[in-house]
Amino acid sequence: MTTEPTRNLPPLRETVRAHGLSASKALGQNFLFDEQLLDRIAALPGDLKGATVFEVGPGPGGLTRALLRAGARVIAVERDDRCLPLLAELGEVFPGQLMVIADDAMAVDVDALTGGEPYHIVANLPYNVGTALFTRWLEPKAWPPRWLSLTLMFQAEVAERIIAKPDTSAYGRLSVLSQWRTTAKIPMRVHRSAFTPPPKVMSAIIHVTPGEQPEGVKPALLSKLTEKGFGQRRKMLRQSLKGVEGAVAALETLGIDPTRRAETVTVAEWVALARTLSA
Repeated sequence: MTTEPTRNLPPLRETVRAHGLSASKALGQNFLFDEQLLDRIAALPGDLKGATVFEVGPGPGGLTRALLRAGARVIAVERDDRCLPLLAELGEVFPGQLMVIADDAMAVDVDALTGGEPYHIVANLPYNVGTALFTRWLEPKAWPPRWLSLTLMFQAEVAERIIAKPDTSAYGRLSVLSQWRTTAKIPMRVHRSAFTPPPKVMSAIIHVTPGEQPEGVKPALLSKLTEKGFGQRRKMLRQSLKGVEGAVAALETLGIDPTRRAETVTVAEWVALARTLSA
C-alpha cells in the first residue's frame, strides 16, 4: 500500500529538473529515475523496517527514497553539495529517518556513525570509487563485521569478477577477497538505458553476506598474497610470490605446484597458503 509520505513526493525526475541538477561526470554520477526498479533494489537485503542502512553517494535521492519507503533509517554520505537541498527535502518528508553527511565516503568511519550497531550497506556506487570502498568493507580485522549485508551496484564487469571461479578470465584478487569469508551473488542486472545519462557499460547488483571466517588465517596476509599473486598474474607463483617470506616453501608443503599461475589457485588453496604462513 502506498504510504502518505510517498504521495507527498513528486516524481524524482521532476524534482531533479526543478533543482536544475544534472549528473556530474567528474563524480562518476549516473542517475536512476525508475522508482519501481529502485524499490526492487531496496528489497534485496530483506525487511528493512527499523533497520539502519548506510548509503554512499545518494545523489538526488532516488535509492534513498526507496530505502525510506521500506522503513529504513538511512545514513547517507554525499560529497556533491548540489544534491544536499534535495536530500534535505526528503528528510522533511520522512522525519527522523534520514541523516545526511556532507563528506567523502572514503573518509567516513561507518561503524562509528552507526554507534556500533549492526547495519546494511546499500548503494549505487559511483564508478570511480566503487571497488576501493568494496574492498575496504571486505577487510575489517574484526569478523563478523558490523555490516549485515552489502547490496551494491557495480559495472557488470566488476560484478562478474567478484563472483568469478578459478581458471576463468574474470577470476582474480577481488574474487578471492569476496569469497573467502562471504557469500556473493548477482541477484539483478541493470541495463545501461535505465540511467541518465546512460553509461557506456552495463551494470549489476552484487549482494554479499558475511560467512564464517576460516580459522588460523590473518586477513592482512591473505590480502598481501593475492595482491602479489594477481599483480603479476601471467607469472608462475614461484616468481610472483617470491617477495613474500616463506611463501614458495609453503607452496611445496601444501602440494601446490609453484609453476601454476594465480588464476588457477582456488579460494581454498589461497586460504590454506595464508594459514600456513600465519602459523
